[in-house]
Amino acid sequence: MKTYILSNGIKIVHKYMPGVAVSHCGLILKFGSRNEKKTEHGIAHLIEHCLFKGTEKRKAFHILSRLDAVGGELNAYTTKEELCVYASYINQYYERAIELICDITFHSTFLDKEIDKEKEVITDEIHSYADNPSETIFEDFETILYPNHALGRTILGTEKSIKKFSQKDIQRFLNRMMDTSQIVFSSVGNIPYVKFEKLIEKYLAIIPEISSSDKLNTVSKFKRDNVELKKDLVQAHCIMGLPSYPLKNEKRKVLVLLANILGGSGMNNRLNLNIREKYGYTYSIESNYQSFIDTGNFNIYFSSETKNFDKIMKLIKKELNILKSKKIGATQLSLAKKQLKGHIAIGHDNNSNLMLSIGKSMLYFDEVESIEGVYDKIDSISAASLLEVANEMLDIDKFSSLSFIPKK
Repeated sequence: MKTYILSNGIKIVHKYMPGVAVSHCGLILKFGSRNEKKTEHGIAHLIEHCLFKGTEKRKAFHILSRLDAVGGELNAYTTKEELCVYASYINQYYERAIELICDITFHSTFLDKEIDKEKEVITDEIHSYADNPSETIFEDFETILYPNHALGRTILGTEKSIKKFSQKDIQRFLNRMMDTSQIVFSSVGNIPYVKFEKLIEKYLAIIPEISSSDKLNTVSKFKRDNVELKKDLVQAHCIMGLPSYPLKNEKRKVLVLLANILGGSGMNNRLNLNIREKYGYTYSIESNYQSFIDTGNFNIYFSSETKNFDKIMKLIKKELNILKSKKIGATQLSLAKKQLKGHIAIGHDNNSNLMLSIGKSMLYFDEVESIEGVYDKIDSISAASLLEVANEMLDIDKFSSLSFIPKK
């Protein structure tokens, strides 16, 4: 793997993988919905949509057809802290993918007539999202954790907020946020380093250096809150948790392991075994941990029949108290570490995921840690450190909560 920085500040990471038939690359920009002012709610996501609607030399049809016509895929996403444009394609179209991604990222025109079309598309997306309580509850919960802060607002925006945006609003936001030192171009695929570097020189080294004066709007002190909403639903939904460790905190990996033990993606996690499997009270129960630049979010989510709601809450509290009061045994700890390392390995086996993962690592840490280095950090986690983090993070009496309860 090779990493370097261009004279304009753009960071480059490329992993050469000879023998693979499909390659992947993308630009990751370090701004997202958390960088929006109150009057800009939803504009980062709108920009993501409008990147596909026309550049100085291409119309929407030509953008959409450029890779699709040769069996490739062009896509983008917006998070609270990033905007990413990426592509997958067979190897012979490496240059086509790089050129197209650079064109739509740096040369989109954002014509008002095209913006208006995407406002309708996003409105439909908002309506579709609202029909899924298991998704909306996560966004709504962040409003409780981060009140009066952009992290607490939805990425999509609202129907009202996106209607007013124009080309001038988009350009104003991009002029404020665009910073070439906060951009990474990531690549994983079957192209030798020398050939790859020539393409980078051709399409990315020519981008002028751009600096941003925008300052991070830090999160205020957490205040516990518990909210219950009556909704037209069949099942009850509940999410509970609290702010947690930020991205660069040394306890972050300990909490990742702890969340995996408690309610991670494996079917053998404690919440699943001791609530779903033992009693059949719920189909869906999980714990999650997401880190941001200056904070984090640990939560537990479940859905159930209303009659089982209180029973599940008592069982969750029981599992949390066990993790807070008893050191995990050596055998259990070893198995938990092996499981987490296996999940990481499977994620890295998908080269598109790997491309995004190493790109984000370069964006936030200015380096890409080897998978062996990640394994070493996991292996260094002790039962004592898990117990310490459990007592910091798993006190249910300190949790905020949001519940969607079916109307009777």
